[in-house]
Amino acid sequence: MDLLKKIEGPGDLRRLSRSQLKPLADELRAFLLDSVSRTGGHLSSNLGTVELTIALHYVFNTPDDRIVWDVGHQTYPHKILTGRRDRMGSLRQQGGISGFPRRDESPFDTFGTAHSSTSISAALGMAIAAQTMGESRHAVAVIGDGAMTAGMAFEALNNAGVHENVNLLVILNDNDMSISPPVGALNRYLARLMSGRFYAAARSVGKSVLPGPMLELAKRLEEHAKGMVLPATMFEEFGFNYIGPIDGHDLDSLVPTLQNLKQLKGPQFLHVVTKKGQGYKLAEADPVLYHGPGKFDPAEGIKPAAAGKKTYTQVFGQWLCDMAQQDKRLIGITPAMREGSGMVEFEQRFPDRYHDVGIAEQHAVTFAGGMACEGLKPVVAIYSTFLQRAYDQLIHDVALQNLDVTFALDRAGLVGADGATHAGNYDLAFLRCIPNMVVLAASDENECRQMLSTAYQYPGPAAVRYPRGAGIGAAVDTSLDTIPLGKGELRRNGKQVAILAFGTMVAPALKAGEELNATVANMRFVKPLDAALVLELAASHDLLVTVEEGCIMGGAGSAVAEALAAAGVVKPLLQLGLPDKFIDHGDAPQLLAQCGLDAAGIAASIRQRLGKKEPRLVVNN
Repeated sequence: MDLLKKIEGPGDLRRLSRSQLKPLADELRAFLLDSVSRTGGHLSSNLGTVELTIALHYVFNTPDDRIVWDVGHQTYPHKILTGRRDRMGSLRQQGGISGFPRRDESPFDTFGTAHSSTSISAALGMAIAAQTMGESRHAVAVIGDGAMTAGMAFEALNNAGVHENVNLLVILNDNDMSISPPVGALNRYLARLMSGRFYAAARSVGKSVLPGPMLELAKRLEEHAKGMVLPATMFEEFGFNYIGPIDGHDLDSLVPTLQNLKQLKGPQFLHVVTKKGQGYKLAEADPVLYHGPGKFDPAEGIKPAAAGKKTYTQVFGQWLCDMAQQDKRLIGITPAMREGSGMVEFEQRFPDRYHDVGIAEQHAVTFAGGMACEGLKPVVAIYSTFLQRAYDQLIHDVALQNLDVTFALDRAGLVGADGATHAGNYDLAFLRCIPNMVVLAASDENECRQMLSTAYQYPGPAAVRYPRGAGIGAAVDTSLDTIPLGKGELRRNGKQVAILAFGTMVAPALKAGEELNATVANMRFVKPLDAALVLELAASHDLLVTVEEGCIMGGAGSAVAEALAAAGVVKPLLQLGLPDKFIDHGDAPQLLAQCGLDAAGIAASIRQRLGKKEPRLVVNN
């Protein structure tokens, strides 16, 4: 690590000779593997960007020149080379550095990313801002082939192409693998492009040996051949100067190519080919397994996890297969999250009814709506945080037309190490305000299965939210039974205080209820809310307490307050949930405790409220 220890920032990197870059890459890759094996985090993607990261910081004058990393889960080499090497031991831990770029963490993190396909838009904005202010600097967007399946990337390309003098470089980091295998026509195009590398080599040789007239003829033929053999003209038609593909692990190709591109004006497009897991054979062989591992021994690799409690994702995956076996109308849809959403078995068993639409959440929702129009019953498996990207389609294309689409919302609530960008804290608030929607929150694994069946049988748009990881360990029934629509249930009878718990908060609410001798209700539905149960509890208790793993503003507690107001009931109401701020990465149970959403925190908040004088029940006639 002799070279790496000398790098406290890109300025130190740029003082190295070209011959020192390859040994530095070896040291950086070894440090990265050792570091991630100790903390957990994204590995395969970062091993694949070592040389590209070195070349970018070596050629460009960062941070004055801006680099925007798409998604950002491949920026660990970037963090190490930009002064954060000594903090890598705190990666994704509370108080430590983020697993994604963050503007408040380093001036080298020019744009906060974590969701896909935003880099070209952001970099174009930076490039035009520099042009507008008369500043001479470059903006570079590094985007993967998986992220290029999203419409937003092409919207940005379309806009960028009309700015002929802008200093924008788009680098397509083509590693033929997003988290799920990339899909669609663009991926087929990239595969054809890779298979045609001989053409690029022949073109290079031809330019050096052909005489003048023959060279001119060859250039004309080239323009036609390009469209037939290598359809790179697609990017050129957007207004970009296309270069590539080149080996993204060959510093002797990367550095001079970037140096040449830095001298050119106008939108540039560089296609580099990399390998996820590069340099670590186990990750090269199985980049999906090593995409986001926990702690492991690099010498032995990741060991199979011991059998434990079922995760909610596994519960969904099994339910999906069981319901598909019973109902041939069921169609499974995912926006490039086959593994994360638990759909691997479904794809294997029902390949003709499985649709991975790529990183295209907006399309996924409207695509499902079109299917529903024709009598099919689509199930969209999507993370809560990613559904935010398709909010207009959810309202306009599905709910407005009252179409029968089921949404399985994984990763609802806090998600721990991935932090604020991936937390599903807002779905209850943004879903419950939409007409025709049914919104359910699962309190345990078995109830999650029952809710999925309930949502599926409901003849309109319905969403079931459930958290990341395992639940309380409840036994999961194999039936496809439903629960009564819009009906909660009493889980504990007590006095004075009634806790109305939603989803994951039922378990800690029951513990707090035992401590306080409070009544506890599992509300189950956020919409339609069980207003009758709310009013019944209001009539028989002095204080109502709502608890949810979601934002307080506009959430389930707000629904209870609205129900009380609509009935003319004035009742002391304590609303507990996530505060009005973005919550950083850390251990999820610890973060919940700090938000007062563990059993002790719920009990403490109730005691504090009871210490104040509260009015008795007043009913306005």
